Amino acid sequence: MESGATGTTSVMDPTGVGDLGDVLPGARSLYEALHAAPEPSGQEEATARLFAARLRETGCEVTTGIGGHGVVALLSNGPGPVVALRAELDALPVTETTGLPYASRTPGVMHACGHDAHLACAAGTAAWLAAHRDRWAGTLMVIGQPAEETLSGARALLDDGLYDRFPRPDAVLAQHVAPLPCGVVAHGPGALTSATALVNVVIPGRGGHGATPHLTVDPVVTAAAVVQRLQTVVSRENNPFEPLVLTVGTLHAGTAANVVPDRAELGISIRCYGDGQLDRAVAAVRRIVRAECEAAGCPEEPVVRVGPTAPVTFNDPAAAARVRAAHTRLFGERRVLSTPPMLASEDFGRFAADGVPTVYWFLGSVAVDDWRAAPGRTPQEKTAALPANHAPDFAPAPEATLRNGVLAATSAVLAWLGASRPEDLPAPQGA
Repeated sequence: MESGATGTTSVMDPTGVGDLGDVLPGARSLYEALHAAPEPSGQEEATARLFAARLRETGCEVTTGIGGHGVVALLSNGPGPVVALRAELDALPVTETTGLPYASRTPGVMHACGHDAHLACAAGTAAWLAAHRDRWAGTLMVIGQPAEETLSGARALLDDGLYDRFPRPDAVLAQHVAPLPCGVVAHGPGALTSATALVNVVIPGRGGHGATPHLTVDPVVTAAAVVQRLQTVVSRENNPFEPLVLTVGTLHAGTAANVVPDRAELGISIRCYGDGQLDRAVAAVRRIVRAECEAAGCPEEPVVRVGPTAPVTFNDPAAAARVRAAHTRLFGERRVLSTPPMLASEDFGRFAADGVPTVYWFLGSVAVDDWRAAPGRTPQEKTAALPANHAPDFAPAPEATLRNGVLAATSAVLAWLGASRPEDLPAPQGA
């Protein structure tokens, strides 16, 4: 098991040929470089350049500028299946508070979701496969996806010909760090993350002096009424047996306390597990906004813009069972957990276009000693007490997270490309 003091682990690599000593230093250096220089969605130029350079060093054929700053790298080793491994390029508008020596140097931007770890693990998997070509056949496709946090990058890649300009994959895989102990992976067959729609609303008003509100149409009051009324979409319009979350995440209006502004803007996210349910919720938002603006006497029609959206992330049952078997062989049954569907959202589901199987799993990133020290008796209680994704103090235990992430990704890829079946791979030591 991993030691919280050193961040090491005795889990061996999935082929039984020794440890990952030749791969991990490069993965660690890439991780720290990416973490220190995060770039927000749509602006990942330097991130893409660094990731592409590392993949070229492993012998990959690399194409950049796909769907924005997207990266596609191919590592071919004769005839065989094509397996894609997706990792995300973008960071979040979060100010880091970890105090790490490699903390973000970009003001107000941080890799608070672990995308830097995903990139480092993907590069490590490519490096391992390049060094052990006798163990597999086929093609590894590494996808560096831009703009995941804005739910637009996967569609941009596909619209730019991902499945036309490059070999169509037999499966697309992805992993995501989570506040679980290192050495643990979590799988969920079927629906795993929710469909979502982001909605931007502009409420028009008539501005004026705060001392003469009767001469204005106050969009702040109207916005407040909209926020309150939107809560009834979940409590009174939605079937309680079908999960739905509607969150007003932003509300912007005004520049001074004594001025009634002439507009207010709301940013809304909607999450659920059905396309029809999502459509009904969006329609309810439109109806409520229009009705409240009419009731307030707004001088113009409100503007409601929907998008971007993301589908449900759905794990193909057969492909997910294949990856889970590989992970069970690698980590042991006790370290391969089952996770229920969750209302977090991803645009990874877009890669299932035209029936391509997709598999998505979660990778533990908390040092075991930290996990044990966290208050609570159940995994849910401990997770709630630890820094989570998107938090300013989110900091995966780097050594063990990268090691286990490279192992998890490599074993999953070898489930298609390996000469042996996953269950024939040697068992890890010390698990």
